[in-house]
Amino acid sequence: MTAMLVLACFGAAEAQSDYPTRPVRIVVPSAPGGGTDITARLIAQELSKTMGQSFIVENRAGAGQMIGIGAVAQADHDGYTLLMTASTLAINPVMYKKLTYDVFRDFVPITQAVALPNILVVNASMPTHSVREFIDLAKQKPGQLTYASAGIGTSPHMSMELFKSMAGVDILHVPYKGTTPGLTDLLAGTVNAMMVNVLTATPHIQSGKLRALGVSGLKRLPGMPDVPTIAEAGVPGYESINWYGLLAPAKTPEPIIQRLHAEVVKALALPEMKAHIAADGAEPVGSTPEEFSERIRTDMDKWAATARAAGITPK
Repeated sequence: MTAMLVLACFGAAEAQSDYPTRPVRIVVPSAPGGGTDITARLIAQELSKTMGQSFIVENRAGAGQMIGIGAVAQADHDGYTLLMTASTLAINPVMYKKLTYDVFRDFVPITQAVALPNILVVNASMPTHSVREFIDLAKQKPGQLTYASAGIGTSPHMSMELFKSMAGVDILHVPYKGTTPGLTDLLAGTVNAMMVNVLTATPHIQSGKLRALGVSGLKRLPGMPDVPTIAEAGVPGYESINWYGLLAPAKTPEPIIQRLHAEVVKALALPEMKAHIAADGAEPVGSTPEEFSERIRTDMDKWAATARAAGITPK
């Protein structure tokens, strides 16, 4: 019996050391062409080169990304089905009463791949040239200023609600079905402000149609060194980062997690990878599994508190 157990353990360990022996599927719970999808495909391309097997991206969009996330939660924990998801993973638990998965029960983090700060912008016709002036105007006109978002529960929406809570202002939320229609109305002056990803906002800032007030992360952007962070410009302690990260189903063997982590971090350090990520307004991270787990937990607590302050109830 003991000999059989030793042989079984040896066989399992050897199988893990040979990983992968067949193609690996990376599920993206959103449509092709978005930031999560682009990041997943960049990483998959590099892993296919370095790990000796194909890494294939599969898009499974729908239901606030819950379809794709739930599918990976129920997949075999053998390292052949992975999840590349955005920070929506940490927002969904406070937006929905019933999820088909539990973030910490059903997944093991591998690494936060990239970080993407949003940027607070206003229509250029607005008489506000700084975060402080924007806050002062909002306090003078409670409930009269408006902001657009890509939809309820999205990163830009929650980023702005966090801003409202920490700055103590009342600004009316106008949700849209996606970033583009909201941005269109912002450019037309129909709404006053928006928290939007840097890549989308940059051309309109450069054209003078939008004015950048502050960055949602804790660091200024290399491409916009004159735009302060929101934290330094009037809301101390403010931080809201969108991220993309790689996870595996819970109970995936530790050697596989460590191998994947090492290979992804190596890929993120490549100059061409950094250039691709920077072109999307993001920066590579490559955190440890433990650091990524803490990031998810901290964000879930933050968004739960933000939802309570905004009066958002799970549906």
